[in-house]
Order: sequence, then structure tokens, then C-alpha cells
Amino acid sequence: PFWWHSIDLGGVVTPGFKTPEVLEAELAQLGLGDLRGKSVLDVGSYDGYFAFAAERLGADRVVALDHYVWSFELGEYMKYRDACIGRGVPVAAPEALPDLWRPAELPGRRGFDVAHEALGSKVEVVVGDLLDYDLEALGTFDVVLYLGVLYHMRHPLLALERLAQVTRGAAIIETQAESFRAAERLPVCRFIEGDEFNGDPTNWWTFNEAALLSLCRAAGF
Repeated sequence: PFWWHSIDLGGVVTPGFKTPEVLEAELAQLGLGDLRGKSVLDVGSYDGYFAFAAERLGADRVVALDHYVWSFELGEYMKYRDACIGRGVPVAAPEALPDLWRPAELPGRRGFDVAHEALGSKVEVVVGDLLDYDLEALGTFDVVLYLGVLYHMRHPLLALERLAQVTRGAAIIETQAESFRAAERLPVCRFIEGDEFNGDPTNWWTFNEAALLSLCRAAGF
């Protein structure tokens, strides 16, 4: 499969778009520490690097929740995207492309499944969208990872409200951010209508720090 994460499977490292060095630095920045006795939810898990890392750090229970990137194969989509950019035409979102969007098959989950089996992992897999999943069935968690997801959400405040409902400890939110000159103290979000941000029509928002903190407080954190 196309790999987004570089994962050490025990002598073999998957050829991820994100290198081992980048991922190790990102993991260190999260400051997860010893997770023994804790439960962890990884929202938007993709290939599962952070879910498997939480398991390695001793978490009693780890749940990997995803559906969007599992519903298409990113390598195929990136070829389509690059061709559109080359021709100077708009890039459509994956769900608008019947040949690539295959949620019944989950082609984008192949990497996760390979790593899960190779590692002998006990990470629980949940195919679903946080925005409409049965949160009571999902439960609450000591640590919730929400990494690289928020700026892909059409309704970020709703997403954060749902995130707060499954968080009984701490949520770690990593997102595309932006600073706006002379407006650092104002909560400012920028809306992205099309594919103008990195040729990716699934990017909807950027936030400055004040906006992200305000959204989190309004959501219940």
C-alpha cells in the first residue's frame, strides 16, 4: 500500500511519506510519557503510528478511529491531484471521485492492517466518523489524540464538542495554524473554500492560537 507513516515492524520499516525522524520528533513533542493504566483514543489514525506508539508506551487500551482516509488509496489520489495541478484545473475531493472513493472496501486501511498484524497489536479498530458515531458506545478516554484532523473538518466547533465528550483526561490537538499580523490577540480563523491551500480540497480552515484556544473552551474543554 501507499504508506503515510514510517513504522518499524521489527527489522523492516515501512516507506512512509513521513520519515521515521519526523515521526519520532512529533511523538516526543506530544509528551505522552508512561501510559500504563491509561486508555487512548487515536482519532484519524491512518496507518496507526501513534496508536501503536501508545500501545508501546504501555496503554491498557488503545482505540484507532478512522474512516475517511481508509475509504480511498492516497497514492492513487495523489497521482490524480498532481495531474490536476499540472493541467491547472480544480482538484476534487476523494468522495467526489467514484473510481477512487471505495468506503465498502477501505483500501486506505491496508497499511494499518499490515502493521497491526506484523506487530501482533491489540489496538482496537473502529471504522467511523467522530461527528456521527455513537459516542456512548465508544466510551471516554484518558488521552485523546486529534492529530492533523481539525483543519479538515467542515464544522470544527462541532468536531471539538464531540471530542470533548470522549475526553475524560487530556486531548492533544495538532492542527494547521496561521498567524495574522496585528491580530495576534483576536481569535481569527481563515476559511478555505477550494483547493487553494496545498492543492487539497479537504483543507477547510486555519486557526491562530487565540482562535484554537477559544474554540476549545467553547467546546467544553
